[in-house]
Amino acid sequence: MSGLRKTKKKKTRQAIMNAAINLFSKKGFENTSVDKLAKEAGVGKSTIYGYFKTKNEIFLAFCEDQIDFIFSDLAINRDIDAPIKDQLFALFMGQFRYVTKNFDFGRILAREMVFPKELTIEKSNDISERYLNALGEILTRAISRGELRDDLELLYISGHFYALYIIVLSAWYERRFETEAEIELALQKLLKQAMEGLAPRDGHQN
Repeated sequence: MSGLRKTKKKKTRQAIMNAAINLFSKKGFENTSVDKLAKEAGVGKSTIYGYFKTKNEIFLAFCEDQIDFIFSDLAINRDIDAPIKDQLFALFMGQFRYVTKNFDFGRILAREMVFPKELTIEKSNDISERYLNALGEILTRAISRGELRDDLELLYISGHFYALYIIVLSAWYERRFETEAEIELALQKLLKQAMEGLAPRDGHQN
């Protein structure tokens, strides 16, 4: 019986999430009421509050699902001995594909995660911490292999690389790129520049 209840709860939660993705992208976050969410999900208003205390928490739940999916997928498919640039490329492209599955909702989500005025800050920070810790594991291995300098603080290395992902994601929503192939090329170039540095190579100094 407990298994059936667990399955039902999972389906209900997903129905709420799907309704939120649909309504937030069509009507916007502010214009979507809990009543509308309940009607779209086919559940009662009290059921919504049984899963999420506020609309903000639905955003955060999407973020948590995103992190769980991306890093579990990476754990299964990644080559931990691959160059750090290749591992980061796989991570960020996986994240990009997940976030942009629904174009409009992804745009709202990206904005709120960078400028979290709508989100519960404490919970948002918890999610950011989880993400940075997981990213830090990849970078720590790269440091131990000599791919990255060992005199740099891990937090700032993580922030540096994550900022590159934010750049390409923003460019996508600004419609500077029209295809995923363009996103891949831009991300590869940014990661290459980050690893090689921007200073002139030896013999090319002015």
